[in-house]
Amino acid sequence: MTRNTDAIETRGLTKRFGTEIAVDELDLTVEHGTVYGFLGPNGAGKTTTMRMLTSLTQPTDGEAWIDENPVSDRDAIRASIGYLPEEPPVFDELTGREQLEYFGRLRDLPAAELETRIVDWLNRFDLTDDADKRIDDYSKGMRQKIGLIQALLHEPDIVFLDEPTSGLDPRAARTVLDVIADLTDHGHTVFLSTHILSVVEELADVVGVLYEGDLVTEGSPAALTARMEAEEGTTLEDVFLSVTAERGPAAPESVVENAGDASDRQDGRVEDR
Repeated sequence: MTRNTDAIETRGLTKRFGTEIAVDELDLTVEHGTVYGFLGPNGAGKTTTMRMLTSLTQPTDGEAWIDENPVSDRDAIRASIGYLPEEPPVFDELTGREQLEYFGRLRDLPAAELETRIVDWLNRFDLTDDADKRIDDYSKGMRQKIGLIQALLHEPDIVFLDEPTSGLDPRAARTVLDVIADLTDHGHTVFLSTHILSVVEELADVVGVLYEGDLVTEGSPAALTARMEAEEGTTLEDVFLSVTAERGPAAPESVVENAGDASDRQDGRVEDR
């Protein structure tokens, strides 16, 4: 079958942990050079979806492709993607600079080019003065910055960001939003999960709302808010509250994530560190 050239595509993508359905027959398409805002309450299945799309969690059913390559072929998609999970994968005993050097070597970046990129990113995120301190001494915001730089260091075509502004002060959060805008200006694709709806309204080309593993609505921020014009609310927050109002509470995030960790260990899959 001839495939299109969308950045991300899923068909019937499903993940079960025992009797718990974390993601239920998810169909979505994300075009190149766009920001896809992925919304949903805790336990909705957002992180599980991102882990399947980055090959860190094996789907129970369905298929997914990254730039035409199946996510089951991790070697084929590895160079194309960058991933910042909500808890950045860093080694506390390393300095920030050592962490980035280590990751860059894993990505086979030439030494001189790697050093230039590290210096540029450290400057952009105001980390130059702290680059040679141990990550164990970093604040949550500083760890988040290192994790984001790590995800972007090899200049991937498609970037998955799970709560990228978590723990950041307003100035640093503004830098992150500017970086995301720059990425799409240069043709990169960003799959963005966040609870901050103003971020999605500012950056997203398309918004998808996931609830209890189902994609309950999808469209541009303007199109979704236009649906609410006849009602009292007209913001993206109103849309989010409306489409999830009649659903019961989703499974606790910790239940799904703990099950996912166990499943990944059984699958023999580990996250790049």
